[in-house]
Amino acid sequence: MTGVPDAPDHSAPRKIIHIDMDAFFASVEQRDNPELRGKPVAVGGSSGRGVVAAASYEARQFGVRSAMPSVTAKRRCPDLVFVRARFDIYRAVSNQIRAIFRDYTELVEPLSLDEAYLDVTGYRKLPTATAIAEEIRARINDATGLTASAGVSYNKFIAKIASDQNKPDGICVVTPRQGPAFVAKLPVRRFHGIGPKTAEKMKALGIETGADLRAQSEEFLEQRFGKSARYYYRASRGIDDRQVKPNRIRKSLGAERTYGEDLHDRDAMIAKLAEIADVVWERAQKSESFGRTVTLKLRYSDFETPTRARSREQPVASRDELFAIGCDLLDTLIPDARGVRLLGLTMSGFGQADEETMVKDVPAQLGLEL
Repeated sequence: MTGVPDAPDHSAPRKIIHIDMDAFFASVEQRDNPELRGKPVAVGGSSGRGVVAAASYEARQFGVRSAMPSVTAKRRCPDLVFVRARFDIYRAVSNQIRAIFRDYTELVEPLSLDEAYLDVTGYRKLPTATAIAEEIRARINDATGLTASAGVSYNKFIAKIASDQNKPDGICVVTPRQGPAFVAKLPVRRFHGIGPKTAEKMKALGIETGADLRAQSEEFLEQRFGKSARYYYRASRGIDDRQVKPNRIRKSLGAERTYGEDLHDRDAMIAKLAEIADVVWERAQKSESFGRTVTLKLRYSDFETPTRARSREQPVASRDELFAIGCDLLDTLIPDARGVRLLGLTMSGFGQADEETMVKDVPAQLGLEL
């Protein structure tokens, strides 16, 4: 134990750490089963309809990635070993890791089971955020036998990118002085929020790096990218004043299932939807989160994936109400000659939207030692 953290000093320049576990699900499986160590491992279903939930670094060398169909993954890596996901174990390990985080700060913002932001600005028992990050990584390894990578910087945007720089089991520190140059060298596709389509659109405009993006005026970007322009403009300058929020507003809660055989009969679909509604409602009760909007997701056999949603003035009050809305939405998409290979239900609209925006265009603090 390092001791109870001091109260955050909000007048000081910020020190932000992003911790990202290395191939988390697959690494847990390799830890718990020595026969898997050193082998290409995929967590997920191995059937023809299965999808890779996570891949070990050995598997990634063959191009196996999460969300890849299992048949594609097996084609790329014939020796790939599939193991079923054990989310109860992953959650337990995640709780161990988060307990370590809270020895240093109460300002912990989990993004998923395997990554989180920490604001350690007020922690005084170690001299730098870099020292804190190194101690956290060592304690995670001692407690769980797993490795974590860290990004250390003066804001969330850069810290998250930095945590991926030296994976696995690495650390990357970007000081305020280094921030603008660090961002300038990045391909725009590495900016959080810039997907493949946007990256292609930017490439057509001659924008391929952070430096290219920074060379554009905000007006130019707004004409071509709308509301996202302010984010692109500030991010390209290394500016991000979003706070680390321990109590992030939940944006959605749901579940979906992919089926081994296409569903053609409405009664069969309704039965499957009832099972999904049970799962979603159980999760809603555990998290005490009840949304006003219900969204149905459906994927046909040709992979077309439409969604339908319905919003109410008040939160959904019961599992039966959730199920009934889901059935109504399903009936807007069937009957259809194509079979259905996936069904999903999501609740959203839990509260006022979390509109985290990039901050004023001001010079970065230059005196912070990270």
